[in-house]
Amino acid sequence: MLLISNTESIAGRSVSQHLGVVCGNTVRAKHVGRDIAATLKTLVGGEVRGYTEMLSESRDEAIARMIQSAEQLGADAVINIRFTTSMVQQGMAEMLAYGTAVKLA
Repeated sequence: MLLISNTESIAGRSVSQHLGVVCGNTVRAKHVGRDIAATLKTLVGGEVRGYTEMLSESRDEAIARMIQSAEQLGADAVINIRFTTSMVQQGMAEMLAYGTAVKLA
C-alpha cells in the first residue's frame, strides 16, 4: 500500500530515494442545476453542497491519479502533497494534486 502525507516525511520511516514529482489532475465543468442552486444560495447564504461534492470528487480523482503515477515509478510513498485549483475556462476548473514520490528505507 502506497503511503501519502502532506508532511515532508513519514513518521518512523526514512526516505532512501527521491523519485521525482508526481501529479494527478482532473478538469470539471459546472452543471446547470448546480449553478442555479449556487445562485440561489448567494441570496440566502449557506453551503453550496453541489459544488462541495464536485470539489470533493475532483480532489479524490486527482489523488488517485497522483498515486497511480507514483506506483508506476515504484514509489513506497508520496510526501509533501499539495493541491491547487485553476480556472481552465468559464465554468471549468482544474484540480491538481502533486507531491514527491519516494522510496522508504
